Amino acid sequence: MEQRRLGRTDIHVSAICLGTMTFGEQNSEAEGHAQMDHAFEQGINFFDAAELYPIPPKKETQGRTERIVGTWFEKTGKRDRVVMATKVVGRTDMDWFRENGVHGRLTREQIEFAVDRSLRNLQTDCIDLYQIHWPDRKVSGFGSNPTRWVDVEPAEDETSIDATLDVMTDLVKAGKIRHLGLSNESSWGTMRFVAAAERHGLTRVVSIQNAYSLVNRTFETGLAEIARREDVGLLGYSALAQGYLTGKYRNGALPHGARKTLFDRLQRYEHPRTLQAVDAYCDLAADAGLDPAQMAIAFAKSRSFMTSVIIGATKMEQLESDIAAGSLTLSADVLEKIDALHQEFGNPAP
Repeated sequence: MEQRRLGRTDIHVSAICLGTMTFGEQNSEAEGHAQMDHAFEQGINFFDAAELYPIPPKKETQGRTERIVGTWFEKTGKRDRVVMATKVVGRTDMDWFRENGVHGRLTREQIEFAVDRSLRNLQTDCIDLYQIHWPDRKVSGFGSNPTRWVDVEPAEDETSIDATLDVMTDLVKAGKIRHLGLSNESSWGTMRFVAAAERHGLTRVVSIQNAYSLVNRTFETGLAEIARREDVGLLGYSALAQGYLTGKYRNGALPHGARKTLFDRLQRYEHPRTLQAVDAYCDLAADAGLDPAQMAIAFAKSRSFMTSVIIGATKMEQLESDIAAGSLTLSADVLEKIDALHQEFGNPAP
C-alpha cells in the first residue's frame, strides 16, 4: 500500500484510510474488528473515527465506534502501528455530546472534555490526528465550497479560530494529541487557521477531511491550491457518493441493508441531474471494463492534493474491493473521459 506524507509532519499514512462510522450501528464489534484486521493486513495503517459516530448520530449509540476501535487496540496490541484520527463535533444543537446537556460548541471546556473521552474510548494515551468535524461558526453550506452562497449571520457566541487553536496547541503540548486537522471546512476557514498558526506560533493544521467524488469536485475550486501550497492535504470522504457511484441504487433499487434503505438520508444524490451523472460514470466504468466503485476511488486517489481516500464498508467483500482500488491506475483515456463528463454535469451533489 502506497504511503503518503501527512502535511508537514514526519508521519506517513496509507493512501487508503479505513473509515469506521458504521461500527456500532450497521456493523457489530466483531465485524468492526474483522474489518480492521483485514485492512491492517493489506497495509492500511490509517483509521478514522469521530466522537459522533456511528452514523446516523443518536444519543443511544454515540461513542460506540471509538469504543470498538479501542477494544481492537486492546486485543491486538497494534496501537503503535496505526495512525489514529478522530474528531470533535463543531457547532450543533444536538445536546447529548456533553454531560450537562449543552449544545455542542468548540469552547475550551468542551474540547477538553471531548478529547479526554475519546482517549478513554480509544484506549490510548495520544490521538495522532485530532480533527474539528465541522466549524464552530455558522457557514453558508456544510462541506467544502457550496455552489451557491447563502447569507448567514455570525452567532453571538461564536468561538474564534484563534481561541480554538490555543486549545489545540495546549493539547499538543500536553501530549494528548499529536496533530490537528480540519473537516468540512471552507477555503476561507482553512487559510485563517494557517495564518493564525503562523502569526501566533500555534499548532498548524496538517489535513482537511472534506467530501470529494466524481459528482462533487468542489474541493478543486479553491481548497486544492491551498492543499498543495500549504501542505494541508485532503482526506477525501464519500468518494463513492455514499454508495451511489457503486451503481447499487440505479433505477430506484433499494438493496437490503444499504444505508439509504435503512436510514433514507441520502437526499443530496436524489436530484435528477445527479442520478444522470451517476448513470454516466457507471456506464463509463462498464465501457472501460472497470468496477464503478474502484474507478471512483482510483480517481480520487490520483489527485495531486489527495493524502488519503477514506473508505467504509458494511460487508467484507465491499471492503476487499475498495482496498483493491488502491492499486488501480486509471488510463489517460479514462481520465480524459471523466473530465468530459465533469464538464457536462459539473458538481451535481455538493
